[in-house]
Amino acid sequence: MREYSEPVVSVIIPAYRASADIADALTSVFEQSFSHFEVVVVDDGSPDGEALRAAVAPFRSRIRYIEQANRGAGAARNTAIRASRGRYLAFLDADDRWARDFLRRQIWYLDANPSCALVYCDAVLTGDTPLAGSRFMETAPSSGEVTLLALIEQRCNVILSTVVARRDAIVAAGLFDESIRRGQDFELWLRLARRSARIAYQRHVLAERFVRADGLSGTAAAELERAIDVLDRFGRAQDLPAAARTALRIRIMQLVDRLEVERGKQRLLEGNFAAARFHLEAARGRTLKVRLASIALQIAPRLTRALYLRMRPSATDASVRPAADCRLGLPTAD
Repeated sequence: MREYSEPVVSVIIPAYRASADIADALTSVFEQSFSHFEVVVVDDGSPDGEALRAAVAPFRSRIRYIEQANRGAGAARNTAIRASRGRYLAFLDADDRWARDFLRRQIWYLDANPSCALVYCDAVLTGDTPLAGSRFMETAPSSGEVTLLALIEQRCNVILSTVVARRDAIVAAGLFDESIRRGQDFELWLRLARRSARIAYQRHVLAERFVRADGLSGTAAAELERAIDVLDRFGRAQDLPAAARTALRIRIMQLVDRLEVERGKQRLLEGNFAAARFHLEAARGRTLKVRLASIALQIAPRLTRALYLRMRPSATDASVRPAADCRLGLPTAD
């Protein structure tokens, strides 16, 4: 059996309001079939700090536990990375879990493909959502080679809690951008791809991703705003090839259109019919469904709202989809 003087992989877990979930996440780590790892948990100034410490108490002898003032999930991950020793980094949100063979399969892939900087996989969705039990990639698929264009166009979608990456690639890319509170993982994948780092997708379902169903259409609007912000920041900060620059502009316009629709839904729920029509009509690439909704709002606004309220709980409605619907899988804000 091969002996290891240092951990092969460092498991990076930021914790914020995580006292109810982190024990399950840690249990899934310590049940891994691959055992040559270390775990670094960073309490990012969590307001439930005492409860969080109690939740991790059974694991304290097997983890490194660091406390810091609240600076966001990206900063917490960077703190953990700097304190870690593994040549690989595995990222896990405190409310997600891994299948028993997650580390073994992902590390095997990186060992077998030395030119690959990062590998991710699929996850089953759990939580209070109509999509519980379905795969993440059913909503936000990954198709074809993972390139900068594929990431910008969101044809490939990386789930943070399924990522195992080479430490040197993450460090060379500059770690997570601590100025971005949400979406910093997506921005990092974009920077890696811009550096021509090879990113791979294994189609195995090796994790569980927890979805919090709060706010529904409001949450969808917030996710779209964050997606737009990340892409806009990236475009302003990077010298991009012409094709990538064009793809980024087109994608932002598409997301802005979807944001107008989500804002229209929100105003409709509030009974602000004029504002609802304004947002629906502001979307440039309106579908037939959106055009009909705009006309219905003009003719019979109260009836339109009543019909929408009846239809809204449907799992096929975009307003009940999780963050995956925005093709990002963004982590919870700190």
